[in-house]
Amino acid sequence: MAMDAASGLHELARYHLLVFFLALFFFHNSEFLLALLIHGRRNVSADSFLFSKQYLIAMMCGLVEYGLEGLLIPNLKRKVWISTTGLVLVVLGELIRKLAILTAHHNFSHDIKTFYSGDHELITHGIYRFVRHPGYLGFFVWSIGTQVLLCNPLCTIAYTIVTWRFFADRIQFEEYFLRQFFGRDYGDYARTVPSGIPFVK
Repeated sequence: MAMDAASGLHELARYHLLVFFLALFFFHNSEFLLALLIHGRRNVSADSFLFSKQYLIAMMCGLVEYGLEGLLIPNLKRKVWISTTGLVLVVLGELIRKLAILTAHHNFSHDIKTFYSGDHELITHGIYRFVRHPGYLGFFVWSIGTQVLLCNPLCTIAYTIVTWRFFADRIQFEEYFLRQFFGRDYGDYARTVPSGIPFVK
């Protein structure tokens, strides 16, 4: 009986980790490929894979928590409804972010534009009718989903706090320039459409 339980946990762990790594593989490669398709090879670097030292440390923390809790609190990793919820969040986050990229097209970039270029447009249609920063919302939901998928309570909380703070600061910085670029048009847009990140105006 104990062997059956252990075998079941090992199968579940393989499933969790397989889906987790597939989610990472798809997210980062699709970000790079979309950047290539939209902006061309000359204007895209390896930075568009969206890897950073801090990000890699965060993902390693998630794997360490998963391993330790699998050993010490194995029943926590058997909560299929939690991991399924995480998978739904991962897929939802991907869909929101990719829809944002495709809608904004050449106006979307992985870095914040601090200088206005002639072809830079204010996008307010499609998914941008509902939230001002759907790309950030998608990344926010996706990143939290990766930890819910692994049934990692500590990293779920940590990811929520860290990514929320990151995007809250980034939105404030980015919108300073958007107001410079688009003036009253952006002000009117921002007053009527939420940012997409909870509690960020």
